Amino acid sequence: MNINLNDIKNLREEFLEDRANRIAQNAATKNGIFKASYRNVVDKSNYPEFNIDLKKTKVDNQKRSGRCWMFAAHNVMRYKLMENYNLEDFQFSKNYPLFFDKLERSNYFLNTIINTFDEEVSGRLLSHLMTNDLLSDGGQWDMLKNLIKKYGLVPSYSMPETANSENTTDLNDYLKKLLRYDAMALRNAHREGKSKDDLEKMVKEFLKEIYRVLAISLGNPPEKIDFEARDKDGKLVAYKNLSPKEFFKDFVGMDLDAYVSLINSPTDDKPFYRAYSVKYLGNILEGDKVSYINLPIEELKKAVLAQIKDGEPVWFGCDVGQFLDREKGRITLDTVKVNDLFGLEFKMNKGQRLDYHESLMTHAMVFMGLDYDEANNKINRYKVENSWGEDTGSKGFYVMSDEWFDEYLYQVLINKKHLSKEILSALDKEIIELEPWDPMGSLAKFK
Repeated sequence: MNINLNDIKNLREEFLEDRANRIAQNAATKNGIFKASYRNVVDKSNYPEFNIDLKKTKVDNQKRSGRCWMFAAHNVMRYKLMENYNLEDFQFSKNYPLFFDKLERSNYFLNTIINTFDEEVSGRLLSHLMTNDLLSDGGQWDMLKNLIKKYGLVPSYSMPETANSENTTDLNDYLKKLLRYDAMALRNAHREGKSKDDLEKMVKEFLKEIYRVLAISLGNPPEKIDFEARDKDGKLVAYKNLSPKEFFKDFVGMDLDAYVSLINSPTDDKPFYRAYSVKYLGNILEGDKVSYINLPIEELKKAVLAQIKDGEPVWFGCDVGQFLDREKGRITLDTVKVNDLFGLEFKMNKGQRLDYHESLMTHAMVFMGLDYDEANNKINRYKVENSWGEDTGSKGFYVMSDEWFDEYLYQVLINKKHLSKEILSALDKEIIELEPWDPMGSLAKFK
């Protein structure tokens, strides 16, 4: 059906006859959609107090980079270090894992190109590989786990931020140009009949160029570091000449293999209590695959409650932009009522939003507490540590409602000791591989 001018006339007249439309139009055109649909309501879903509250830390700032997954994981780990050594605050370098993630992910990409020579360049897989998040800052928990296992961690003063780590846009753009050229060169060499050894030599030369770009942009990663800090009593904590892997193992002491990612993807193609991975998703060739167990949302809540009660923060992934009040740090379904402004209902459940690309994981943060109604066995709200600095929310801390958790929370990282045998048995079954473009293969990268 075409739209004719008479249709437009009727639509305009019908719109203007409605008083609510005229009021909404005035509000939205003057203030913007967000402010026009904002509800300044305070209720139990967004009180900034919690009856289970872990120690407050100083909120970090990822600046204009998509490293939220790194910042969130480091926030969990620095909490352990601060507890171990009675520190007021401590920061790990995020520039250090960024460097190695870019280098390893480039190698992963180039080897994936070699392994997909039989795919048409115009086909869906190659199009996906050339444009997807593998060439961005975004990541998943397992990708950081692989980086730490191989390269360790260093204090922030050992590899400080640079202009390009704080704003990765230009670096990402030029790496994409370089890697796409490299992909073309590898495919052309294959068509010319070059040997496997010739292709490997090409990859080594490409990696040399990529290292040069990274070193110029981010600096050179240290081989040895010193761990020095003042504890709360003013006592100097000092250990010299450590490798980054020694620093992580001896001073953070987190057993990375003791944790498993739980997801909630209530779609028909993903039965609960099964483990999943995603094809062509990763950063270190020899590292662990990105994997997770799909569970009902109540199982994720139980696990979060158990871990917070045990005194440990929880890394999580969500679709943070949905109905977010960034200024006041409210993550609820009721603060921003766009449906009231437009007089519409967005009638999709969580599974349908995933199927139709209306929602997916975009950002990683940390649960640092919650308000728990023990009598009714219900969580009212969650304390969220973000990585956008201290100028928003309550000095960088946000409040998430339990209802929002149901709809837009997708992933949590939980110590296996808090999980039942039934849940963990999913890891003993064959892991189901999802297609590269599945929404569960999205990477946390929100800036």
